[in-house]
Amino acid sequence: MAKTARKMAAIREALEEGKVYTLPEALEVLKNAGKERKLNESVEIAMNLGVDTRHADQNVRGMVTLPEGTGKDVRVAVFARDAKADEAREAGADIVGAEDLLEAIQGGTIAFDRCIATPDMMALVGRVARILGPRGLMPNPKLGTVTPNVAEAVKAAKGGAVEFRAEKGGIIHAGVGKSDFSTERLAANVRAFVDAILRAKPAGAKGVYVKKVTLSSTMGPGLRVDLASITQGA
Repeated sequence: MAKTARKMAAIREALEEGKVYTLPEALEVLKNAGKERKLNESVEIAMNLGVDTRHADQNVRGMVTLPEGTGKDVRVAVFARDAKADEAREAGADIVGAEDLLEAIQGGTIAFDRCIATPDMMALVGRVARILGPRGLMPNPKLGTVTPNVAEAVKAAKGGAVEFRAEKGGIIHAGVGKSDFSTERLAANVRAFVDAILRAKPAGAKGVYVKKVTLSSTMGPGLRVDLASITQGA
């Protein structure tokens, strides 16, 4: 523990206070920090947006598929019956069911990270909305998780689809990969995520939309990143 603490302190000391990094610089710092700790850490992005989520016309929410995946094993549950249930299983869904899945959730068993449903199952799913909603697991047609194309949705969830939603204070964050990803793979994911946020700019947003972009790793420092180095590929 003491050795790890010394390594972390050394990494922090090497950082320039107040520096705004380019995307490649920030990713190299985070990757090197992970190597020092001998851990395959998650790399996360946080964006401070100029929106007030208390107003409906300033909400930012959507889904983006990261081109290089997340590096995480995403467990997917699907509410479906008959042929659609078979399609979901063939596509790699971890849990497929109807009333049995409903009962498991009502009993407190939520062994999944993403929930998908066919449209005809939403009356059933609505009975556990109070359980799934607060956990960010409620299927939503706007996010592509209520769909008759369950196979496509399952593959997207397994392949790197990430949901985003601005929280109180206009902060939005997500995982964009692992520290053992190459700099190029991480950069591709970061750019895809930021592009999705820019395209999701709500009509009610006034003034500066993206105020700050920060990259961090599980145990690493938060590094402020120049937005132009992301959008212009510098």
